[in-house]
Amino acid sequence: MIQEFKAIYNTSRCITFEIADGGIYDTKETYELVLNGGIRLKADKVINTIYNLEPDTVYEAELFIERTGEKAGELTCWTKPETVTLNVRDFGAKGDGIKDDTLAIQAAIMGCPKGGRVLIPEGTYRFVCLFLKSDIDIELAEGAELTAVTEREEFPYFPGMVETSDGQGEYNLGTWEGDPGRMFCGLITGVQAKNVNLYGKGVINGNADFENWWKYTKEQKLAWRPRMVFLNNCENIVMEGITVLNAPSWNIHPYFSKKLRFIRLDILSPKDSCNTDGLDPESCEDVEITGVHFSVGDDCIAIKSGKLYMGKKYKTPCKNIRIRQCSMNDGHGSVVLGSEMGAGICDLSVRDCKFTDTDRGLRIKTRRGRGKDAVIDDVEFSNIVMDGVLTPFVVNCFYFCDADGKSEYVQNKNSLPVDERTPEIKKLVFRNIQAKNVHYAAAVLYGLPEKKIGEVVFENINVSYAKEAGCAEPAMMCGITPMSRAGIYGVNLEKLTLKNVDITGQDGEVIVTKGVKNLIKE
Repeated sequence: MIQEFKAIYNTSRCITFEIADGGIYDTKETYELVLNGGIRLKADKVINTIYNLEPDTVYEAELFIERTGEKAGELTCWTKPETVTLNVRDFGAKGDGIKDDTLAIQAAIMGCPKGGRVLIPEGTYRFVCLFLKSDIDIELAEGAELTAVTEREEFPYFPGMVETSDGQGEYNLGTWEGDPGRMFCGLITGVQAKNVNLYGKGVINGNADFENWWKYTKEQKLAWRPRMVFLNNCENIVMEGITVLNAPSWNIHPYFSKKLRFIRLDILSPKDSCNTDGLDPESCEDVEITGVHFSVGDDCIAIKSGKLYMGKKYKTPCKNIRIRQCSMNDGHGSVVLGSEMGAGICDLSVRDCKFTDTDRGLRIKTRRGRGKDAVIDDVEFSNIVMDGVLTPFVVNCFYFCDADGKSEYVQNKNSLPVDERTPEIKKLVFRNIQAKNVHYAAAVLYGLPEKKIGEVVFENINVSYAKEAGCAEPAMMCGITPMSRAGIYGVNLEKLTLKNVDITGQDGEVIVTKGVKNLIKE
């Protein structure tokens, strides 16, 4: 039964619809979506988009159940006005996969007036980097592929930090893993861009492999590896529909930006690719991630706010992050917080998502040294389905990244003085979650003894183990014993509440039963 049928996004040429029938990412039924009695789309996802519409036009949308032909919903929607369309072919782009089309496409972007559309039609466009401009739309049409060169010498790069002309301040452009650093410009780069829609059924292909970008993953070769999309101090940016392939490093990296929407993307890199995080908001505010499919070689979504200098200097947390109706596959973590979170993370909601064959569902990574501003609070996961996730819930306050990660200060399990270096985790809530084919522990929650995890709530949780479940040592922490089917393993928690929690082994053995509360192992 349809709970809600609505339009959630539009440009001058497309409208995105949400079909809420109780399905997660995929709808429970298959539907036919009809506009003005003629334009039709078979819809089997909760989030669907119809393209090739006319600007400034009213459309009557009808929704029919394909199986029965019954009308399931209707609404009135419209497209936005458009000043002009500029086709990149008219600026010299060939789209033959041979000619470098970078300058031709960039010329179309720079020549586009406010409210206009840059159209990249069907074809293969070889390019290096493209830079966004405010107040325009860019449509990467069906059959269009932006295919990137991979030679480092072809790429421009950003310096990490530049002193201002008065000698009193600084201007940050480049970044790498939470600190300022010289980085190759993103394949798509925005700096202080506003009001941009980048959408369509086309592909951005980074062409990364183990012979080029993934060969030297921890070495700065001229500059740090580029992101596929890098947004620095941008506002009101939307990415919709596009497929992002084979990233040199992180796929999409918004940085000190706000009012961002990522809708119905496909973000894809091989499972064994290096550091190909799907979408990493860093020190961002008001971020929506809706209907996105991830299959990557690292974390699907990693939320960050600077490692050391940037977190302490700018004190800009990641906040008001909304993730829903997404599908996460194959990555290290489905939704990860940290470890670069020196300015903190708060007000995070993840709901109506499915996690498949990731190493972890939620993973929090922090450690001594992140600082007193590195506070995680108000995190809620609800209505999640997991299958094949090795360990659904992990909180590691002894994450041994960085040169001093295995030092006595970071890894000491005894209580140390609380000072300006001490991070904090306040409240985590998990509701209405099913996880089957779990391999190791249901949850491993290991807080700092001097600053315990404040409150963790598990409510309406069902976990069952895979037949091949085994024993493993929790990753990236020293001095912890390998564990198998540990149920909920909690160390240094102020309060752990379990309501209607079932955890069962391969043979039906009950590991945690309903009604158990405050299960804390010291």
